[in-house]
Amino acid sequence: MVPFIPYLTAREEAPFARATSVQKCIRTGDIEEVGKTARHGTFFQMCGNFSFGDYFKEDAIKYAWELLTTSVDDGGYGLPPELLWVTVYEEDDEAKELWLANTGVPSERIQRMGKADNYWHTGQPGPAGPCSEIYYDRGPAYGVEGGPIADENRYVEIWNLVFMQYQIDNVRSKDDFDVVGELPKKNIDTGLGMERLAMILQGVENMYETDQVRPVIDRAAELSGREYTSAETPEDPHHTDDVRMRVVGDHIRSALMLIADGVTPSNEGRGYVLRRLIRRAVRSMRLLGVEKACLPDLLPASRDAMKGVYPIVATDFDRISRIAYAEERPSCAPSLQVPPASRTPSRSPRPPARRCPVQMPSPCTTPTASRSTSPWRWRKKPDSRSTSRNSAA
Repeated sequence: MVPFIPYLTAREEAPFARATSVQKCIRTGDIEEVGKTARHGTFFQMCGNFSFGDYFKEDAIKYAWELLTTSVDDGGYGLPPELLWVTVYEEDDEAKELWLANTGVPSERIQRMGKADNYWHTGQPGPAGPCSEIYYDRGPAYGVEGGPIADENRYVEIWNLVFMQYQIDNVRSKDDFDVVGELPKKNIDTGLGMERLAMILQGVENMYETDQVRPVIDRAAELSGREYTSAETPEDPHHTDDVRMRVVGDHIRSALMLIADGVTPSNEGRGYVLRRLIRRAVRSMRLLGVEKACLPDLLPASRDAMKGVYPIVATDFDRISRIAYAEERPSCAPSLQVPPASRTPSRSPRPPARRCPVQMPSPCTTPTASRSTSPWRWRKKPDSRSTSRNSAA
């Protein structure tokens, strides 16, 4: 969306009235939630459709509903309409009426939320607007009744429709800013999370078990001799190991895609994000009991899962693997390995835990699209130890 800001604000004339995109994104602001929920990941692919002064709220709602609910044979995703819920900004009566008039979704499945959830902006002065989010109900086995307001584990957000119509300034926080006027044109900016939709369409428990991530989890299970069971609750005895394997699957793919895009490990900026992802993956494998270097087994599995969509991960794998494997070697040194007491269950009391040197908490960075040759552009985000909600949009 960021490259389109000049068009949204009318500083430049858009060369087209409409656009669609699939954007590679890295997000580590809530990295501590990875593996613990069904929906948090550090790499995701955002599908978007945009209107620059062309169609607006009504058509954006119609298009989204049509694509989600039309049968697969007729070119849609075939989601059951009765399992879809909608949220609107608490003051946006128009959006609610348009949902009722154009989709048939009942009023009881449309919920109002405040600025923190249903008002979108970049975090900087510029274009902004209320949004409407579409959620999929995974069923009573995943949480309580009551819609997204009650349980965002059971009700998973899949699409965010942003009605980009206002200019904001003096941004103090996500939900504290000044609306200083209307944009010259009313625009649309939407984001559909590919991984979340794939999770639903493939009938798996979480985004880590989709066909682009699961092969790495399976390889991690083979290397460690542990069983992966899809455990989602801490009460499950397999939960700790399953979370570690999901972290491995997620972080290995993220590292693969970053290196493919020209990022190299370093101690600052995007290079630090890459280094942190690799070392967290390696540490998780140590905690699963794997002593040897594991990237030579895990990275090819991720390459094979991703090369159908991104051929560069295969054609440039020699370079990618050299960089990744070199970064793992320091983590394999005895001084950086996890103490045996933290890997092997014991009936005797464990000594006080010590911080593993390969875990490197620090402010992280977030990519957004830019006009440069690489699609990654980075800006500082709050310390990743304070988690935040990971939205698909």
